[in-house]
Amino acid sequence: MDSAVYALIVNACIAGLFATAFAIVRISYPEQRYVTWFVLAYLIGGLTPLSELGVRLTDSTTLFMIGSYGSFLVSIVLLQGGLAALAGRAVPRGPLIALLVFGVVVRALIWNGPRNELWYEIAYQAPFALGASLSTVIAVDAVRRRRGALWLALAIASALTTAHFVVKPFFAATFGSGTTAKAYASSSYALFSQATGGVLIVTAGLLTLLLVVKAAMGLSVAASETDPLTGIANRRGFERRATRLLARAWQQDEPLAAILFDLDHFKRVNDGYGHATGDLVLRAFATMLTERLPASAAIARLGGEEFVAVLDRTTLRGAWLAAQSVRASLPAIATHLPPITVSAGLAVLEPGDTLDSLIDRADRRSYEAKRAGRNRICPVPDPVVDAQSLRTG
Repeated sequence: MDSAVYALIVNACIAGLFATAFAIVRISYPEQRYVTWFVLAYLIGGLTPLSELGVRLTDSTTLFMIGSYGSFLVSIVLLQGGLAALAGRAVPRGPLIALLVFGVVVRALIWNGPRNELWYEIAYQAPFALGASLSTVIAVDAVRRRRGALWLALAIASALTTAHFVVKPFFAATFGSGTTAKAYASSSYALFSQATGGVLIVTAGLLTLLLVVKAAMGLSVAASETDPLTGIANRRGFERRATRLLARAWQQDEPLAAILFDLDHFKRVNDGYGHATGDLVLRAFATMLTERLPASAAIARLGGEEFVAVLDRTTLRGAWLAAQSVRASLPAIATHLPPITVSAGLAVLEPGDTLDSLIDRADRRSYEAKRAGRNRICPVPDPVVDAQSLRTG
């Protein structure tokens, strides 16, 4: 077995391994539907080295020539679709279809063209160079949006791949790529193309796989830190986010406040209207919190009808106004759900506080609000404000 055949077999195996790896991720994380682009790209791309083996080992080369070029072109197009989706962008279907059509038309026009001629080789590689350059653009855009170092590495790998397709025509014109497809398969150019192309494909494939796995892990972390009923953070997610806010408040000597919300007489809602309606109330209240409180706030459902929010750069009065905004908005829920009220407790960051002590103090204040008659917020900050003037229930 010579080196070129060995390289073709290795590349086919690598493509199969990547297709399998992406398929496992796709099955394990069904919500990552875009991974299907990569599965198909590597499955179809694996036909390229197999087709080139067919060119080398048989006398009927036409079908294998079409298979080699066509499978590689389709795989390039599919990879761009997957990368765009992975980067959080809309799949550029128009440009991808245009690239596919361009590649088919160019190959048809040069089908019987003179191999080893520079213009022929440039035309042959042009669709692949354009596809690789699109990968570079997608990756660079992700870097610009600060998506992480892996995208930077992929941008570099894609740029090198683009350069590879640009250089190949000059290499072929200088050293010869064979006057026929069969002659090409036995040429030193074929070995160069398969070896260098294989290294670049493996590099880009590994980086892409790492990005996909990283995204999958992010989904797993998000799921473990999200309350499934309301869609906001659970206690675990809240503690991670709020701890960062607390550390920044200490570091920058900024105020920070916590609000503990407890829906009043919520058991009556479940008993009188059913748990399904009670769940709707909880979801509506969670939505109201995210709409009324600052975007930087750490908001969570602690369990049952208890919700918590930590507000950075917020004083006691600021927290009181924020809580009052939520309380005053509750009648909007009653237009399609049972009327509810809420009691809330406030606490501001004090020397020696931890997240637990801050939330515990807010919790005790919420019980004070309930003992004082519910549907109110404690404590009322100075200067004294008539909290009851804002009562809505």
